[in-house]
Amino acid sequence: MKTWQWILLGVLLLITLVLEFTVLADYDSHWWNAVPAFYAIWGFACTVVLVYAGKFISKNIVKRDPDYYDR
Repeated sequence: MKTWQWILLGVLLLITLVLEFTVLADYDSHWWNAVPAFYAIWGFACTVVLVYAGKFISKNIVKRDPDYYDR
């Protein structure tokens, strides 16, 4: 990435952090925001689903011969 892209990414990160801890700090409109560690559990579950979906796709949809790279 170029230098200006890193700077833009850093500025966006700072803006979102400031908004998270100031404007959105008391914003609790969804039931899952009250569940402790919800986003950690959700992220882990989504990762597991992605891994198994990738395995399924590689074995059942992208079928290649076992000697595909030996040709």
